[in-house]
Amino acid sequence: MKGKTLAEAAAQEAWEEAGVRGVVHSTSVGRFRYVKRPRSLAATEVEVTVFPLHVHEEHDDFPERGEREKMWVAPRDAAQLVDNPSLRALLASFG
Repeated sequence: MKGKTLAEAAAQEAWEEAGVRGVVHSTSVGRFRYVKRPRSLAATEVEVTVFPLHVHEEHDDFPERGEREKMWVAPRDAAQLVDNPSLRALLASFG
């Protein structure tokens, strides 16, 4: 995102995708790769840098609310819910 640090961009994504706002830590906790398949474009491998966010607010109305199913779970439980092995390992080691 132009004009934002990676951490600030991560906080913006958290708002758009999950409706949460808070204080983002400036140091990443890791990275993972996955293949993004946008509706109208070719599949592209992307690398995601992950930053912790201390959530202060949660909203029901957010930009991608119709595209997401949201639930709160512990990082180790979240690791069991994802298919990506790198993301699974990152979540399992978090906290």
